Amino acid sequence: MTAGPVVVLGDALLDIDVLGHAGRLSPDAPVPVVAVDDEVPRPGGAALAAALAARDTDVVLVTALAEDEDGARLRALVEAAGVRVVALPHAGSTPVKRRVRADGQSLVRLDHGGAGPIDASGGAVVDALRSASAVLVSDYGHGLTGLGPVRAALADAAHRMPVVWDPHPRGAMPVPGVRLATPNLAEASALAGGLEQVPPALDGLTRVTDEARVLVVAWRAHAVAVTLGARGALLSHGESSPSVIPAPQVVGAGDACGAGDRFASAATVALASGAVTLEAVQAAVHGAARFVADGGAAAFGRAPVGASQASGASVVERVRAAGGKVVATGGCFDLLHAGHVATLEAARALGDCLVVCLNSDQSVRRLKGPSRPLVPQADRARVLAALQPVDEVVVFEEDTPVEALRRLRPDVWVKGGDYAGAELPEAAILRGWGGQSVVVPYLAGRSTSGLVTAAAGRPDRP
Repeated sequence: MTAGPVVVLGDALLDIDVLGHAGRLSPDAPVPVVAVDDEVPRPGGAALAAALAARDTDVVLVTALAEDEDGARLRALVEAAGVRVVALPHAGSTPVKRRVRADGQSLVRLDHGGAGPIDASGGAVVDALRSASAVLVSDYGHGLTGLGPVRAALADAAHRMPVVWDPHPRGAMPVPGVRLATPNLAEASALAGGLEQVPPALDGLTRVTDEARVLVVAWRAHAVAVTLGARGALLSHGESSPSVIPAPQVVGAGDACGAGDRFASAATVALASGAVTLEAVQAAVHGAARFVADGGAAAFGRAPVGASQASGASVVERVRAAGGKVVATGGCFDLLHAGHVATLEAARALGDCLVVCLNSDQSVRRLKGPSRPLVPQADRARVLAALQPVDEVVVFEEDTPVEALRRLRPDVWVKGGDYAGAELPEAAILRGWGGQSVVVPYLAGRSTSGLVTAAAGRPDRP
């Protein structure tokens, strides 16, 4: 928790997903006919950023909010997420973005509504910022961040606390002194290109580096992080050799809508908690990747961000929805060796995704003795997740993976070759849902115990 609330200031939208399925084309035009199954409202824009940040800390949302039915609906959604709303009145209508999605794919987006004149003359903005631990400006180009009283309050806040600015090409320029600005790749190109300081011949990473440097100088920002989608983010303080933070692999075609809001909110929460800028961007990259892996904005309200790491549900659901086969294997994986890799490769070849059930540190200690594990579970999970055959890692606390298997319900359960010819302990539970347990060969002579013994008997070398 932070000392004061994180304040999210910006343009709140009402997003609505119209969900259905499409099995035929219209007879009067070459367009799909969508049979609507459901309509799901959720916060959008600054409201989504606030709701996501509220999963980690106390949040206040300062936004223009129309007094119409959609505005009331939006406010109820945000407050249900645990966010306190400071509403600035305006004469327009609530901006609504309606996505029509069929079988998990977006077909069209319909926008209506928009902010009219906003009244920011009172002291509501100053009062909200007074006790904040950090501020996220979520600009969607509707005019709030360009108002004089708002900019004056934000400029003052930038001298006292971390301010993160998520810009928009139609929005206002960040106030001087922001700790971090977070344009995406297209926004950085548009914003820096408008300054006419980036040579058009530059391309690729060199161009992004130059665009980030131009924006740091033009905005008088401490740093700019250009988000690169699945490639992570580039962090520049204006130097010629910026930091590049790679993103973890996201399995399947996750919904990237809202990933920028998750990136900005995660960075702001990290800065509010005392992280330095590089640490905050690293947290933001991983937070955005988890958000996409868990279904993105389309999954908002169904499960907390990061649930896939605890349960494996997101990758399993996506594979099953596509008619694929889920494979699982398990073990301690302490001191990963070639035998482990051979087992993982063989297991992954049996289906469309591989979930590794990993014994927790306490579980390993009970099974192997007080001197194990040699590698803590967080590191073991990270190494496994980085391997090409592995789609997800699930840590379990029990002595056996039975409860994890009940949750995952894999089609195939794989064990290494030392079980050849024997009934696997997990076979009975797999049969309960029609799953199959199998044994794959081990590589001869590879074992963690052998590595430990060899290392213990080898004299230190200079």
